[in-house]
Amino acid sequence: MSRFLLFCFVFCGLLVPDPAHAQRRITIKLASLVPENTPWGAALNRMAAEWRTASNGEVELMVYHNGVAGAEGDVLRKLKGNQIQAAILSSFGLNAITPDHAIMTLSCPFLIRNNEELDLVLNNLKPDLEARINREGFFTLAWSKAGWVRFFSKQPIFTPTDLRRQKLGTSEQEPALMDAFKAMGYQMVPVAMNQALVYLNGGMIDVVYQSPINVGGLQIFGVAKNMASINIAPFMGGIVMNQAAWRSIPEKHKPALLRIAKRLETELDTSIQQLETSAISTMKNYGLKINEVSPAQEQLWYDDMNRAIPSLLGNTFNRELYEKIEALLRAHRGGR
Repeated sequence: MSRFLLFCFVFCGLLVPDPAHAQRRITIKLASLVPENTPWGAALNRMAAEWRTASNGEVELMVYHNGVAGAEGDVLRKLKGNQIQAAILSSFGLNAITPDHAIMTLSCPFLIRNNEELDLVLNNLKPDLEARINREGFFTLAWSKAGWVRFFSKQPIFTPTDLRRQKLGTSEQEPALMDAFKAMGYQMVPVAMNQALVYLNGGMIDVVYQSPINVGGLQIFGVAKNMASINIAPFMGGIVMNQAAWRSIPEKHKPALLRIAKRLETELDTSIQQLETSAISTMKNYGLKINEVSPAQEQLWYDDMNRAIPSLLGNTFNRELYEKIEALLRAHRGGR
């Protein structure tokens, strides 16, 4: 009898999976402030599905859409504490990771002026920017151009003089842009962007600077019925993971997961540009007026910023990166 029991134990033991050979599932929780029913939301859901397939189910990406993980500051704290492992961050969130103001330099007003110039800068400086982020304990999966920041105002704006007559609402979460506009002598009024419509209706502010996509979503254009055609700055976003989470993923899967993230980066760029164009077109149908800024008027904005720049480099914007961007753009514009 004892021999029979011993045989059963041995036989059954052969059928029990060895934990060392059992499939190891890694769960990556990704926080997004963006609504799920947007190109960003759809792209993240595709990314989750494709990561699962590419890793044979070993890497599970769980996306928390719609800001359920908290505001960007909360998300950063959770990311550092490994309560979540990945997040979509705006340029302001990415800048908070790096202590040298490098990322925010991309959004210096009137420095980078169109998509062609933005592509040139990113193609040349993305490795440097990613290295700065990675040195702080993070890993950059993808970047996204999330549209252009524009002026939306009650009264038309064509020149800096027009803006100086009006009160400019600014988010306290965007200190770099606030500092830049203060240095140019504008009347700044701190306001949470979800309260911008209340402030506009109450006469506490006359102008905001936001992406057309945000303005459309917040219905700001119902009061601020004018949009200046000039691009103020690119609005950037990125997907980052903390280094501990990235290291936990088996090396054999990393190349495929990165390829998926980079492909979605390209798809998102196209989707966001289409969404921005559509948002402007829809707002025009509901009464938005586009104030076409002439080349001569554009130059007034550029000259205004150039006068303020010396006081901002080293404090608000990274001097080394600004000089690299300026050199690239100077060569590009001179070659036309």
